[in-house]
Amino acid sequence: MTLNISRKCLNLAEPAVELNRKDNGEILLKSSDIIGAYPKNLGVWVAKWAEKTPDNIFLAEKIDNDNFWNEITYQDFLKKTKSVGQALIDRKLSIERPVAILSDNSIDNALLLFGAMHVGIPVVPISPAYSLMSQDLGKLKKILQITSPGLVYASDNNKFLRALNITELSNTEKVVSTNLTDDNSFVEFNTLVDTNSTSDVGEAYSEVNHDTIAKILFTSGSTGQPKGVINTQRMLCSNQQAISQVWKFLEDKPPVTVDWLPWNHTFGGNHNLNMILRNGGTLYIDSGKPAPGLIDKTVANLKEISPTIYFNVPRGFDMLLPYFETDNRLRETFFRNLDVIFYAAAALTQSTWDKLEALSRQTIGEQVMMLSGWGATETAPDCTQVYWPISKAGVIGIPIPSTKLKLTPNEGKLEIKVKGPNVTPGYWKQPELTKRAFDEEGYYRIGDAVRFEDIEKPEKGIIFDGRVAENFKLSSGTWVSVGNIRTDILAKIDRVAQDIVIAGHDRQEIGILIFPNINSCKKLCRPISEETSNEEILRHKNVINELLVGLNDYNLKNKSTSRKVARALFLVDPPDIDSNEITDKGYINQRAVLEGRSNYVSKLFDSGVDIIIL
Repeated sequence: MTLNISRKCLNLAEPAVELNRKDNGEILLKSSDIIGAYPKNLGVWVAKWAEKTPDNIFLAEKIDNDNFWNEITYQDFLKKTKSVGQALIDRKLSIERPVAILSDNSIDNALLLFGAMHVGIPVVPISPAYSLMSQDLGKLKKILQITSPGLVYASDNNKFLRALNITELSNTEKVVSTNLTDDNSFVEFNTLVDTNSTSDVGEAYSEVNHDTIAKILFTSGSTGQPKGVINTQRMLCSNQQAISQVWKFLEDKPPVTVDWLPWNHTFGGNHNLNMILRNGGTLYIDSGKPAPGLIDKTVANLKEISPTIYFNVPRGFDMLLPYFETDNRLRETFFRNLDVIFYAAAALTQSTWDKLEALSRQTIGEQVMMLSGWGATETAPDCTQVYWPISKAGVIGIPIPSTKLKLTPNEGKLEIKVKGPNVTPGYWKQPELTKRAFDEEGYYRIGDAVRFEDIEKPEKGIIFDGRVAENFKLSSGTWVSVGNIRTDILAKIDRVAQDIVIAGHDRQEIGILIFPNINSCKKLCRPISEETSNEEILRHKNVINELLVGLNDYNLKNKSTSRKVARALFLVDPPDIDSNEITDKGYINQRAVLEGRSNYVSKLFDSGVDIIIL
């Protein structure tokens, strides 16, 4: 007997999309729904909830090893953002002298972020990895040269001291929350919060409109060179309005989330943080992340707080699964109030999808809704959203209200381009790059490809079909669709692989470079001593056998040369952020790895050995 367990019922809009074909083969897609009115800036929502639900918690965080949550209400948040805004006005900061933020998510970070935006001063949130993980601080220096900030903030002076002392910040005021120096060269963050706001704040706020620059978000893309994406208030506000029209459940009750995703990225800072704000919810700032030694913090937080919506990247879900499967308390707390699991930033494997759904049914007797969306830093971020029940990974939805998509045939694929109020006006002080980013009709060239779930029923959604630039041809002239096969392969070898890179340009067959999941591989080798090296672990017969079984299982169903894996290479050295091989969200840059490790690609194909350990 088959037990039919239904999904949680959520208030969702009816999927509606209009499709038009052009004579040149292009396909135009847009939502049938018209976007409603949205405010002139994000501060309107801060003020709304400060008046309507003044005592509700907006943000909460744990400081250091505290066991309790430090909270800030909407009323207190509004008051303090005005004080910060006044302090920034007093310093005569402006679009030419913006605010730079170097550190991780925190309440102080949010107060500075919204305080600056409240009075029309742009914010430059910079990945903490550029200050803490980079060897030469090259990307940080480049960003500071481009933006010339008048004030720079870091949470901890000791932690960020090396970055704060670089030449590029010699004439910039430095503000920190903890571990001030005795030489008075730095300013304590509370100095900003304790500033008395005046009528100047109200006057500045009244001038903040749709065209005001809210943020300059930096992304490296495939080139490795920082690009400053201009984010206007129109982009941010219109995006949240459009999302709320298709995800109607957001207005049924204030959403609650536990979130680690960094605010220097559009996923965490624009999609998640702004969604909680727009709907009067609560965000518990997670100091953990999907990385060894830090994932335990996420687990501990999820044992305490039951989210109604949970966001993560695929790597995050993959690392959480073993904990969900073995820890009853964690699983019960996580699923208790959960309405939605949302993934984005990379493709989720079907095996991870199936495991999450099974855990949901096991724990609460019904399936939590699995939803996704698609977009970019340049689109604030959503362009498409899933807002109906789906049963498999890969579907990225249909256009949200006000966003138009143009699908252009390109080497056997449909390259996707975007137009709408959520799209950036361009890149900060890079006019030539801005010009190349748009086609002749003003559509932003995002660089991704898609295909239809069912071309005859476009309301079933489109499926992510990889990056156009990542795909390549074998020597036979056959195209290899990297995005499609990457997730399929990973699903078969996820016990030994954290991520993979597909190689084979101008070769006769496909090979893969494997970034191993060392912790999982160690479990396959037990018992082993603590002195066992990573190289020895990866050569262990159990690890090799697990890899071979997974690849053989994959190859049985993928026999064509454009999909079959002929050889594999384990990379002992992790992906390098300075070489642009990985983002701090864990997304692997395929092109950067292939170019930076071209010698390994040569060994992969020329050694005569199918499985190699390097």
